[in-house]
Amino acid sequence: MELWQDQGIVLSARPHGENGAVISVLTVHNGRRLGYVRGIHTQKIRGTLEPGSLVDARWQARTADSLGTFSLELSRGAAAPLLGEPLKLAALQSACALSDAAIPEREGGEGVFQGLKALLEMLDSDIWGEAYVMWEIALLREMGFPLALDRCAGGGESTDLAYVSPKTGRAVSKAAGEPYKERLLPLPGFLRPGSVGEDGKEGVLEGLKLTACFLEHWVFAHHTRGVPEFRRVFQQKIEKSLGFSDALTLNNAHG
Repeated sequence: MELWQDQGIVLSARPHGENGAVISVLTVHNGRRLGYVRGIHTQKIRGTLEPGSLVDARWQARTADSLGTFSLELSRGAAAPLLGEPLKLAALQSACALSDAAIPEREGGEGVFQGLKALLEMLDSDIWGEAYVMWEIALLREMGFPLALDRCAGGGESTDLAYVSPKTGRAVSKAAGEPYKERLLPLPGFLRPGSVGEDGKEGVLEGLKLTACFLEHWVFAHHTRGVPEFRRVFQQKIEKSLGFSDALTLNNAHG
C-alpha cells in the first residue's frame, strides 16, 4: 500500500463515472498528482474541487504506479471570492489550466507549488495582472525555457530595453532593436530592469502577448491540444476590457 499526505492546490477535476472524478493536484512534496475522488455531488466536495482550492490531501494506492484515490480537506477556497471579478477569476482558471497542462505528472517541486500559491494570494492585490505575467515567466523557466530580460542581446544599454526576440527570448534595447522592431515583441515597462509603478491593463496585455508567444511555440509546440483554452479566454477578456476585438487570439499574439 502506498500512502502519503501533503498540501496541494487543485488544478482540475474531470468527472469519472456517476459519482466520482479524476482530479489533478499540485502538491508541495509530491509534484502534480492525479487521483480519484468519490462523492463529487455533495456541496462540500464540489467546493473543494474548484480550481485553485488549497487542500490538505491524503493519497493512497495499492501500488506507486496506479491512479490512487484522494481524500481532501479544504483549507482555503480561491474561486468563490472572485465570482464578482471576472478578470481575476479568468486569471485563476488560466493559471491552474496552464499548470495542469504544462507540468508532467509527478513532477514539479516545492518552488512550483509556492509560486502558484503566491500568485493566487496576489489576485487580491492591485498589481495582480503584473503578478500573473511574472508567474508565467517563472513557469516558462521551470519548464526549461527561461527568458533573459535583464540585458540587451545586441550589446545595447540594459537601461534602454524595449523589445524581446520571439526566437531567443532575449531582451533587446530600443537602439539595437529599432531596425527590426516589426519582428520583435514589445517589452512591458514593468518587466524592465529598475522599473517602478504600474503599466495598467495595457502593460499586462503586452506581457500576456509576450509570454503567449513562448507558451505556444516553446512549451506547447508539440502538445496535441496546444495552449489551454482557459489561457486563451483570459487574454481575450483583457483585450475586450481594453476595447480590442475579441477575435484576437494567441495565434497573432506575436505578430
